[in-house]
Amino acid sequence: MDTRQIIGWNLRRLRVEKGFSQERLALDANIDRSYVGRIERGQENVTVSALEALACALRIEVRELFSDVADSAPRPPSLRPGRKPRST
Repeated sequence: MDTRQIIGWNLRRLRVEKGFSQERLALDANIDRSYVGRIERGQENVTVSALEALACALRIEVRELFSDVADSAPRPPSLRPGRKPRST
């Protein structure tokens, strides 16, 4: 796996663990949603500024986006589609 794929894999994993949609993450990081999708697919040469904004929005350290991924690791799951119910 190359570095772009590792970053994308970890970004998706961490985003899903935190329960963020791509749109929510993009809004919180003040970047375009389609850019988040391209990063997660390993298609984008992401900037340091974008990495910092994404890490800040996820409340993680930037270094967590560079964690090694085992070749046998299952693909991070998708979030359930649709809106989340309001909490009261």
